[in-house]
Amino acid sequence: MNTRYIPCVAYRRTEQVEARIEASREAVLAAGLTLLADGGWAAVTVRAVADAAGVSTGSVYARFPGGKDDLGVEMFRAAAAREVAAVEAAPDVPTAVEVFARRALARPRLAFALLVEPAAPAVEAERLVFRRAHRDVFARLVAETTGRRADDVAVLVAAAAVVGAVGEALVTPVAKSALVPALVELCVRALPPTVEAP
Repeated sequence: MNTRYIPCVAYRRTEQVEARIEASREAVLAAGLTLLADGGWAAVTVRAVADAAGVSTGSVYARFPGGKDDLGVEMFRAAAAREVAAVEAAPDVPTAVEVFARRALARPRLAFALLVEPAAPAVEAERLVFRRAHRDVFARLVAETTGRRADDVAVLVAAAAVVGAVGEALVTPVAKSALVPALVELCVRALPPTVEAP
């Protein structure tokens, strides 16, 4: 028997194994998002997510090696991407403001978690990316509305102001019935003047 040479074959995951791993990862992510929407960041622990997903804590760590921080970042990215996509589909500033506000009012706990609730530093960094993505969507819409370029300073300031005003108003206790129309009116008034075509 040859004791000096041991042949080694690299393990390759099959498509079925890859699909099972991805399905498990998605189940963990979905369970985490449900906990986040119901109880905020404090409700998202590795044990709680594992229990909700029907997996072991080891499975959570296998899918998200950084534990709660990695999971939190991925959850934030998934939720934020859905919110930005919904606003991005709006044809104009008033509709975008209304979509942003109505979605947040429909799931206030999730909106609070995404907009302002204290979270891990990695999640806080993602929150800045989320705000910039919203700002970019509004900058495009403001530019289309006013005939200005999207990189015009007045457009960027107006877009940032709209995102800030909407986000702040959504987490401040106010009369919810009048909130959306008031936000739409405020944001339309915040737009820079339209540039006349030459």
